[in-house]
Amino acid sequence: TPVQIKEFGAVNKIDFSPVPPYNYAVTASSRIHIYGRYSQEPIKTFSRFKDAAYCATYRDDGQLLIAGSEDGSIRLFDIGGRAPLRQFEGHTKPVHLVGFLSDKYRIFSGGDDYSSNLWDIPSAAEIVSYSEHTDYVRCGCASKVNADVFITGSYDHTVKLFDARTKSSVMTIEHGHPVESVLLFPSGGLLVSAGGRYVKVWDVLKGGQLLVSLKNHHKTVTCLCLNSSGQRLLSGSLDRHVKIYSTTSYKVVHSFNYATSILSLALSPEDETIVVGMTNGVLNVKHRKPEERNEKTQKKRQPAYRTYVKGRTYLPKQEDFCVSKPVKRVLRKYDKLLKSFQSSKALDAVLEPPIMLHTPEVTVAVMQELHRRGTLRSALAGRDEKQVNLLLTFVARRVIEPRFTPVLVTVADMITDIYQPVVGQSAIVDRQFLKLQEAIGKEIDYQEELLEVLGMMDTLFATFTKKKDTYLEENKSNGFTDTIETNTND
Repeated sequence: TPVQIKEFGAVNKIDFSPVPPYNYAVTASSRIHIYGRYSQEPIKTFSRFKDAAYCATYRDDGQLLIAGSEDGSIRLFDIGGRAPLRQFEGHTKPVHLVGFLSDKYRIFSGGDDYSSNLWDIPSAAEIVSYSEHTDYVRCGCASKVNADVFITGSYDHTVKLFDARTKSSVMTIEHGHPVESVLLFPSGGLLVSAGGRYVKVWDVLKGGQLLVSLKNHHKTVTCLCLNSSGQRLLSGSLDRHVKIYSTTSYKVVHSFNYATSILSLALSPEDETIVVGMTNGVLNVKHRKPEERNEKTQKKRQPAYRTYVKGRTYLPKQEDFCVSKPVKRVLRKYDKLLKSFQSSKALDAVLEPPIMLHTPEVTVAVMQELHRRGTLRSALAGRDEKQVNLLLTFVARRVIEPRFTPVLVTVADMITDIYQPVVGQSAIVDRQFLKLQEAIGKEIDYQEELLEVLGMMDTLFATFTKKKDTYLEENKSNGFTDTIETNTND
């Protein structure tokens, strides 16, 4: 059920504090009231205005409040105090628009004297004044992306984008009706303007191109608001309705109906409260219904302990047939990564010191598998100094082992080919390349010596075989002679 609060006059502005506990400032008649989220009475009042106050707005840190007035002055308040901290004089007619730039140290304003001004807070001095509008300046907003950019809307049917670093406006958009409210999306790329019966969305990055024009109200649209995620746009109108649009399709997804014409509306930072101010001075506060929790649901009863231990001590008899429970196979980290085709991460997983030192065959096996798949080169590429150093250390140490040589020679060749252009940029990597070269050079020398030894041994073996054959032949011939001689004697 909405809460109704009666103010002293028409509510021209509602602004939520951006910091917890998310109080909100209501500007009506010659006073600014600060309300708590659920309070029906103001918790603080600023009433140092001779005539009507306008557009009380919080700074991003929730510490300061700025407000315009009917007499053309702008007052800056500290939330903890009562008297104004600063007073800015320069406008000659009522100031309906004030706000902070996102750097927090400058404010912008717009008045019925057709001017848009920029002020310095510490010195209370006017930095620059723009007189480009030809009618009342009644609305505006600051960019959250760029601290120098702010936007003003006027009854001369235009919206102007100003940059504090330039002497004139950088963009002008024709809305077609007196502009009552403007709004920038958090990204700063889209601008929403309201005036007449129309709500129009413009693309600022494309030079103010019109994206969509919405005509869902029957009377003048007076206020705009976005929710915290930027997925919902709210508009309030003199036709007593608040329309809620989806910012993806710009279709009306919901509508609220009120008793009288709406002048202002605001949504709390976490979208829990919507506050609407009306022409008759009534403030309507709606809270989101809290989610009901069913406390009566009992906790599900768990099985008793004996259920879990039942049968643990049972021993099978001789005639019993035992069915073994299948053992769940747990895959290693590198196996999971290989299974999901994450080559680089799989290689990283097997280059960890425990695996490289104690089970180097696993590292080499993964490299072999990546080579078989044709992804070894991409897995080796794109590594930083530390990772290349680790790779080269492993290869230089293990390339001389006969069981690893066929794979690691290929890996060494690929690493040299990939990282050849960056040789000389890192002393650590260069040192490892030299170590690899030295290891391979030594191994080649050993192989040459072994081949020489093998050649010598082959020669020796060949010599031994011939001598043995000759000796056997001599023995045979001698035996035959002896036999003949013995027979002759007989």
